[in-house]
Amino acid sequence: MAAASTSQGVQQAWSALVKGVRTAVLLTLRNGRPFGSHVPYVFGSDWTRAYLHLSRLALHTQHLLDDPRVSLFIAETDGPEKNPLALRRLNLQGEAAIFSPDAPTYEQIKRRYLERFPQAEMMFSFGDFALWELRLAEAHVVLGFGQAFASTAATPSRWVHQKVNQPSRRKERSSEELLS
Repeated sequence: MAAASTSQGVQQAWSALVKGVRTAVLLTLRNGRPFGSHVPYVFGSDWTRAYLHLSRLALHTQHLLDDPRVSLFIAETDGPEKNPLALRRLNLQGEAAIFSPDAPTYEQIKRRYLERFPQAEMMFSFGDFALWELRLAEAHVVLGFGQAFASTAATPSRWVHQKVNQPSRRKERSSEELLS
């Protein structure tokens, strides 16, 4: 993939990524430690809102009920012909809340979810399932080597190129030196 040098280019690249990758890793907190689950998702009008259809019986839902802080990680599918270190990926952080069926956009989001995941239709009638809204505050997208960009919910279509921090000039110490 060619370098994305503009916010519009980054926007197009992350949009293409999420269009082609239908599941993400949802990271919740379990006893203060990250816990990952594979989940289907849809986005709202931009990356600042994502929607998941979750069962209350799932561990990740129990975690969200205890602590709403969340991360959603979406990555390009790996393959033998690809360099796994250069795969496109999107990492989002924010908080989760149950999306009320009384919300003005609930039916629209449900319809979009079912268009993408028609197999989930029956589960919308199950009492333990609910739509959850991820209110995402920060985004970090990697489009390849040297192509990392960040954005915030305040300016979701503005992507800032992330420069690599220069490593410390301090001499690295071996494990033997640390033990002596």
